[in-house]
Amino acid sequence: MKMGQPVEHRQSADFEDVPRPVVGVGNDYPASFELAEHTHRRGQFLYAASGVVAVSTPEGAWVAPPERAVWIPAGTPHSVRMVGAVRTRSVLIDQAASATLADTCRVVSVSPLLRQLLVAASEVPAEYAEEGRDGLVMALLVAEICLAPVIPIVVPFPRHTALAQRCHRFLESPRASETIDQWSDALAMNRRRFTRLFRRETGMSFAEWRQQACLSEALQRLAAGDSVTAIALDLGYDGPGNFSTMFKRVLGAPPSRYRAQ
Repeated sequence: MKMGQPVEHRQSADFEDVPRPVVGVGNDYPASFELAEHTHRRGQFLYAASGVVAVSTPEGAWVAPPERAVWIPAGTPHSVRMVGAVRTRSVLIDQAASATLADTCRVVSVSPLLRQLLVAASEVPAEYAEEGRDGLVMALLVAEICLAPVIPIVVPFPRHTALAQRCHRFLESPRASETIDQWSDALAMNRRRFTRLFRRETGMSFAEWRQQACLSEALQRLAAGDSVTAIALDLGYDGPGNFSTMFKRVLGAPPSRYRAQ
């Protein structure tokens, strides 16, 4: 479902067949705008120059706060939700040019150079001269994307039906205080079977996954301007101190760094 109307510069679908390996796309969206599930024949490097984007696929959820971007491989069904007013500056990369990039979604860090290249790419004509300045910009942009450090922000979804339902319900209202015993009892499993199933299905321990789910929620609420204390208490932490310590340990900066002013 879409809410509001975007101020569109370029529609991604309109540039799938452009005879260039990389195409820049820029759009401005109002707060809470949602793009329904869709796919691209090219990989998409999605960066929010302002605001926060939350990307969901059948395999998981990724949130890109400021100075972060989401890599979405070609053919991946995905939906996007804008948290706050969002200005996206992204690029579509054909499979030949993106062969060295990951074949799964991921959040990566955006350096000052990469940020400026993404802004420049959104202003480059679709059918630019590959041998000229614009071609060099695009080539350097892909090189920088390949070097961008991966940020550990991911909430993978299991395929096991009952476990997936439980995970999706948790994401609607995550709580750091929920325990393995609560989940295993709810799924009528013993603790050992549950922990093995959870790791096999998600690639994470329950504690790691729960933390990632809480971080995902926290980043979206920080972008909306909610206070650190309110977020910490709503997520089930004893107070803002414990929450802030966890946040900084994982993301390398305190939650105040990500809070909308």
